Amino acid sequence: MEQQPPRRLSLTVSAGQAGETVDTLLRRSLGLSGTVIRRVKWLEDGILLDGVRVHTNRRTAEGQVLSVRVADGSLRSGMVPVPGPLDIVYEDQDLLVVNKAPGVPCHPGPGHYSDTLGNFIAYYYKTKGILADFHPVHRLDRGTSGLLVVAKHPHAQEGLKGQLHTPQFRRWYLAVCQGAPEPAAGVIDAPIGPVPGSLMERRVDPAGQRARTHYRVLGTGSGRALVELELDTGRTHQIRVHMAHLGCPLTGDFLYGVEDPELIPRPALHSARLALRHPVTGEDMAWSLPLPEDMARLL
Repeated sequence: MEQQPPRRLSLTVSAGQAGETVDTLLRRSLGLSGTVIRRVKWLEDGILLDGVRVHTNRRTAEGQVLSVRVADGSLRSGMVPVPGPLDIVYEDQDLLVVNKAPGVPCHPGPGHYSDTLGNFIAYYYKTKGILADFHPVHRLDRGTSGLLVVAKHPHAQEGLKGQLHTPQFRRWYLAVCQGAPEPAAGVIDAPIGPVPGSLMERRVDPAGQRARTHYRVLGTGSGRALVELELDTGRTHQIRVHMAHLGCPLTGDFLYGVEDPELIPRPALHSARLALRHPVTGEDMAWSLPLPEDMARLL
C-alpha cells in the first residue's frame, strides 16, 4: 500500500503577522502546543518556511508560507496491527469516529494484547497507508458499545482531550436498567472511589472523586427502563455505579447488578450520541447511533 502524505498544517503570513517568529505563529495562529512543537522540530520535514527547514526563532515576512508536520514521525506506542471488526462512522485527516462493538477492549491489557480497538485501528492505518499511531481521546468499558473518537495525531489528541468535560465535548449514553429511577429525571451527584481490595470495582464513597451524572427515563417495558444519561465527569464505571446507587443497576451488569448472559451478555450500555468541536477546523460536529438490537429486545 502506497504511503499517504503526512498530515501538515500551513498558513500564508499576512501583513499583520509579518515579523513574528515561527514559534509565535505556530502557537497563536495554528494552535500548536509547546509539546507538539518540540516533537516535530527535530524532524527533517517538521517545520518548513517556503519549503525550507527553519528554526522556530526565525522571523517571518509577509507572503511566506509556514508549514508544519503534525503527523507522527514514528510509531511509538508499539501497537500491533491486527485485523478485526472496525465500524467507521466518520473519518478525516485528523480524527476517526467509530462504533465500538461490545466485548472489544479499547486498549491492550492483561489477557488482551491483540484483540483491542487499538490493534484494529493500527491495522486499518497500515492497510490504508496512513502513518498514524493510536491516539485515544476517551474510552469505553469493554462491554459498552457505541461512539468513540480517536485522534490521528498528537495535535488533534491534545485539542480533543482539552475539550473533555466542557460544553464543546458532549456524550450521551443509553442504558437499560432494572426497574425505573424515581424521579424520572434528575442529577446524581455522588463521589466515586475504589472498593478496598478490588482492582476493578468502584462504589459511591464520600471520600471519593467528584462524580456527576444527568439522567432521564425515555420509556419503560418488561420491568425495565430505557434511560438517557450525560456525564459531567468521567470516573471509572460512573454510569454503572450511579445507576446501582439509585437501586436500578444496568441489566446484565455482572459487577453492580445481576449477570444474565442468556438475557444480555454485557451491561446494557451504549454510547449513542457524541458532539465535539473539530480540533483543527473549529467546526462543531455531532453523530448519533440507534439503540443496539441486544438492548432493544430487553424492553
